[in-house]
Amino acid sequence: MAIRVCVAGASGWTGSAVARAILGSADFELSGAIARQSTGRDVGELLGVSGTGVTVSATLAEALGRPTDVLVDYTTPDTVKARTLEALARGVRVVVGTSGLTASDYADLERAAISGGLGVVAAGNFSLTAALLKHFALIAARYLPSREMIDYSHAGKPDAPSGTARELAEALGEIGPAELAVPIERTHGNPEARGASIGGTQVHSVRLPGYVLAVEALFALPDERLTIRHDAGKSAAPYVSGTLLAVRKVMDVTGLVRGLDRLLFAS
Repeated sequence: MAIRVCVAGASGWTGSAVARAILGSADFELSGAIARQSTGRDVGELLGVSGTGVTVSATLAEALGRPTDVLVDYTTPDTVKARTLEALARGVRVVVGTSGLTASDYADLERAAISGGLGVVAAGNFSLTAALLKHFALIAARYLPSREMIDYSHAGKPDAPSGTARELAEALGEIGPAELAVPIERTHGNPEARGASIGGTQVHSVRLPGYVLAVEALFALPDERLTIRHDAGKSAAPYVSGTLLAVRKVMDVTGLVRGLDRLLFAS
């Protein structure tokens, strides 16, 4: 049977692309859509396709009026956690593509998912190249203890670092903290210029017009350096296939799986 999916953020850049893909696939059924500024419209009209009979809702409670298996969330950092917890409380599995959640937030989601016997798959970035960035960086960190990260995004991005960078930094922290020749607290001048320490890695966020998203993981030894970089283009297409893969996989998950790489390169 088709997996019944509700998309939160269905009018947004990535959410709309995911909703269109669901409508065009026999493997999924669009059971609901949430987009506060488009409430009451047919989701097909919203997406520029034929009518679907699915009305855009303002809240999750309204959207779950139809039976739903999975909530896909591409919304905002200030609403995603509460919505995910509500979905789990209602017996719905969740795929989180919204960035801005912290390790503490994910711990809360994992506890709720396990308690309900449900699954959550969350990723700061559902593109294949971002998953490969994380996969390769985790390999490099085993051999190269000195590292930093640079996170680039558009000027209006409210969260820093990006979900992609935060997810990678926290995963690197599981291997161990980066080696620093000069501890941050011994920096002369302005220690904050050395970036934020996340999972034991210094992360520097750049927010300027002209960027979509890029993350650089920088590793170094004396007289040699390694840079692993992911760059996103202007289309949301790279995130769609990874999101739909997560929708399939979350049906068999109990608890939290964090990162598309965990689905692609599971040991």
